[in-house]
Amino acid sequence: MSDQNSTATRTERDSMGELQVPEWALWGAQTQRAVQNFPISGLPVPRGFIRALGLVKAACAAVNRDLGLLDDARAEAIIAAANRVASGELDQHFPIDVFQTGSGTSSNMNANEVIAHVASRSGVDVHPNDHVNMGQSSNDVIPTTIQVGATLMATEDLLPALEHLRSVIDARAEELDEVVKTGRTHLMDAMPVTFGQELGGWSAQVRSGIERVESALVRTRKLPQGGTAVGTGINAHPEFGPKVAAALTAATGVSFESADDYFEGISSQDAAVELSGQLKTIACSFMKIANDLRLMNSGPLAGIGDIELPALQPGSSIMPGKVNPVIPEATCMVCAHVIGNDAAITVGGQAGNFQLNVMLPMVGYNLMQSVELLANTSKVLADSAIAGFTVRTDRIADALERNPILVTALNPVIGYELGAATAKQAYKEGRPIKDVARDNTDLADDDLDRLLDPLELTRGGIKE
Repeated sequence: MSDQNSTATRTERDSMGELQVPEWALWGAQTQRAVQNFPISGLPVPRGFIRALGLVKAACAAVNRDLGLLDDARAEAIIAAANRVASGELDQHFPIDVFQTGSGTSSNMNANEVIAHVASRSGVDVHPNDHVNMGQSSNDVIPTTIQVGATLMATEDLLPALEHLRSVIDARAEELDEVVKTGRTHLMDAMPVTFGQELGGWSAQVRSGIERVESALVRTRKLPQGGTAVGTGINAHPEFGPKVAAALTAATGVSFESADDYFEGISSQDAAVELSGQLKTIACSFMKIANDLRLMNSGPLAGIGDIELPALQPGSSIMPGKVNPVIPEATCMVCAHVIGNDAAITVGGQAGNFQLNVMLPMVGYNLMQSVELLANTSKVLADSAIAGFTVRTDRIADALERNPILVTALNPVIGYELGAATAKQAYKEGRPIKDVARDNTDLADDDLDRLLDPLELTRGGIKE
């Protein structure tokens, strides 16, 4: 392959005429026009998108061969080249900005031209439109690519990462099952809970997130490939769509199927919007977990100080010895970004005009980025924050002893009014609630010990 720093060019042609393409580039005229037309962000389509596009092109060539529409030599050459695209070997030849034509035609033709160029090196004449794009349109290829890419990333990366996060949380919850701490509502002291209960809530959030993603993938696995230009399937064999879905299933191990209605899959991005919405929900869960960690770690002297997160790096360029909760902070930024991506995807999803959505590249970029961010963050949050935090047992024991809200457990015995007066006195005098209750009620010490046992209070029910 020629030097990419070379200024040498060659002449390429398309239906609009001639133009110069870098000598080293595997793309053709239509890709070059898009490179020149869209100098917008410098962001190319993501790896997950290119991988899926290569897989789709390989599947289409195999199906066209099996249907007798494409000769064996061309089909094998196209399949081999498309698999190189899918593997990442040719990513440098996909330079088009994500902010391009709304159908993604430029990226589809980018793939067609690169695959045709590489396939032709095997000694067969391969045309980007007539052969690589046979039975296809950008209008069904790009929505299919988005769904295949996001589904594979979610299946292979996100769901395992969420399961890992949940397993780490569960292990810590079991370890700390009977370690009691002050509960907090409105950021104010409340009745006690165990760390196991608190972390169990986090685990349940992650479990629900897994279930939400799995539910959304039921729709993203239904592919519109075969609908071609407007959903009617013009120029495609009637069996093309289902056979492409079957070929993708065989290639990936993920159960894809042909869409029930091609018009839905081409004109809308409802499946992508749904998946993005579930990713946004996971981001909200992560934000809650990360902020809990930040607040419990706060201090260590003047904050809550329930736990101490692992010290990973110096926290200040001016304050020696300061250590910050960097993993929860990074997590919160990821969550904000995913929520922003969802807003953009939502706008993109409603950009279906008649028979085509015209914000496809942006939807695909943001969706796959959100999947990748949450997958990576799941692992970092699990391994670098939750797995290694330590509980400051002296600190939480002291807070529990001085928590007047424990008087709530006495309500069935002494009544709300006397309970409120006792709690206010304990606050005012800075005394343990047990001492003030001993003065204000006729309850024996044994009864107070039993009724105000913090661990017992975490088990709910009426204390008598």
